[in-house]
Amino acid sequence: MMVSALIERELASATLPVRNGVFVAVVGPSGAGKDTIIGYARDSFAESKAVEFVRRVITRPSDTASEDHDTLADEDFEEAEKAGSFAVSWSAHGLRYGLPASLDHVIANGHVAVANVSRGALTLIKARYANVVVAEITASADILAQRLAARGRESRGEVLARLARSAELASSVPGAIRIDNSGAREQAGERFVAVLRKAIAFSDVSGTV
Repeated sequence: MMVSALIERELASATLPVRNGVFVAVVGPSGAGKDTIIGYARDSFAESKAVEFVRRVITRPSDTASEDHDTLADEDFEEAEKAGSFAVSWSAHGLRYGLPASLDHVIANGHVAVANVSRGALTLIKARYANVVVAEITASADILAQRLAARGRESRGEVLARLARSAELASSVPGAIRIDNSGAREQAGERFVAVLRKAIAFSDVSGTV
C-alpha cells in the first residue's frame, strides 16, 4: 500500500499544483468549534458526492472529546511520511498531522475537499492545490475559555497558554472567510455550508475549462 502511495505521489508531483477541485482549509483557534462546524456541514452534504471531508492522521490517540481521526505513533507516522502516504503533512503543538495521498485524486477529479488544518500548513497546501479557500472559524475569548475548560484535557495553565497564543494570532489570515461561532451552531454552520456550495459551483466550472 505504501509503495503504491509513493508512486501516486510522484506522478502527482509532476503536475503540481493539482487543479479542477477546491481545497477548503478550515483554520481557527482551539475551542472555536472547527470540528463542530465541519460536522454540521458533513450532515448537510450527507447525500452529496461533491464534497469529501478528509479524515486526518494524527500522532494523538482518538477520544470522544476530539475529532474522529486515524492515529499513528511517531515512528509509524515518519515511516508513512517517507513512503508518500500523505499529500500534505505538518507539525503543530508537539503533534504530527497528515492528510492522505488520496486527497490529490479528490481534487483532480473536480471535487471539494474539506479539512481542519493548522495555519502553518497553509503555505504547503496552497503550493500543492491551485484552488484553496480558507475558512477561519472564530469565537470570543470568553467562549474559547469555556470550551477549552470543558474539554478537561488541559490544566488551567495550559488553557491560559492556548488563549495567549490565540491572542497573538488574532489577526485574520489574509483572504480568509471569517465565520464567528460564538453563538448558535446552526448560524455558523449555515454560513460554512454556503462557503462549500460556492466552492462546488467553482469546481464545476473549473473542471470544464
